[in-house]
Amino acid sequence: MGQITVEKNVGGIEGLYVITPAVHGDSRGYFTETYNQRDMEEAGIIVTFVQDNQSMSTKGVLRGLHFQKQYPQAKLVRTIRGSVFDVAVDLRVGSKTYGKWYGIELTEENKKQFLIPKGFAHGFLVLSDVAEFCYKCDDFYHPNDEGGIAWNDPAIGIEWPGITGEYKGTAAPDGYTVNGEPLNLSDKDKKWSGINETFRKETEKTI
Repeated sequence: MGQITVEKNVGGIEGLYVITPAVHGDSRGYFTETYNQRDMEEAGIIVTFVQDNQSMSTKGVLRGLHFQKQYPQAKLVRTIRGSVFDVAVDLRVGSKTYGKWYGIELTEENKKQFLIPKGFAHGFLVLSDVAEFCYKCDDFYHPNDEGGIAWNDPAIGIEWPGITGEYKGTAAPDGYTVNGEPLNLSDKDKKWSGINETFRKETEKTI
């Protein structure tokens, strides 16, 4: 495990890991291993990744909070350009930390990676002018399997850096700003409900 350092169960939430790779640099630049299966397994992280994704977002964009319904994914996320505030919310049934969140700033400078196991909602806020975000997944994308919960749900209480505004019962960003600029959400992310309402509806569907 010489090429990474690992913080286990960050925020007191079992299964969340922050991974920092060793960086070898000089005046010419740097080299780092962004993923090494052997090092991960020596750290007790046994995950087989099958898909890599990359996205680009501009400042003030908030993506989330997303989860998969029938095909949950573990994710290993990092930022290769700019910076984001990345958040995971425990949605595991029976978990001692159900509904608890943890957030970390991931930047191109700190090169930290955030391992989010199955059973979590995930989202991030772009802090830099532009951010490029990469994540490995342990299952393939399945259309129509995505669920979500409101990014601003007071029952969760995420402390998003730089965001000010008053919760008005919806995920719509009206009245919210990020460091004085309008918060930017997709149409889909504006419509998610809070955690309690979301999973009450899911339970009703199965009855």
